[in-house]
Amino acid sequence: MNFSFSKSSASTFLRIGALLGFIDVAFGAFGAHALRERLSPDLLAVFETGVRYQMYHALAILIVALFRGRSSTNSRATWAGWCFVAGIVLFSGSLYVLALTGIGVFGAITPIGGLFFLAGWLCLLFAAAAKES
Repeated sequence: MNFSFSKSSASTFLRIGALLGFIDVAFGAFGAHALRERLSPDLLAVFETGVRYQMYHALAILIVALFRGRSSTNSRATWAGWCFVAGIVLFSGSLYVLALTGIGVFGAITPIGGLFFLAGWLCLLFAAAAKES
C-alpha cells in the first residue's frame, strides 16, 4: 500500500474504495441470505450496521480519490482517506466479528472506529477549506 502524500494516492484510494465497496456488497448479500436464519434479529442488525457504515465510508474514500486527483498539495485529504480506512476496519470489522461470534468485547473496539470516521470527516472538511483559500 502506498501511504505517501503524493498525487498517486488518488489511484490508491480509488482502488481501496472500489475494493471496500465490492466487499461491502458481498457482505450485504451474505447477511441478507446466509445470516438471516442463523443470527438473532439483534445480531443481524449489528451486522447490517457494519455493512451500512462500510458503504458510506467506501464512498467517502472514493470522494477522497477524486479530491486527491485534483489537488496534489493537500495532505489533509490523504489523512481523511486513511482515517476512513482505519474506521472501516475498526468500526465495521468489530461489528462483523461481534455479530458472527456473539463475543461482546468486540463492541468495545467499535467506538474507536467511530472516532476514526469523525477524524476523517474533519480532515476532509479542512482539506476542502484549504483548497478554497
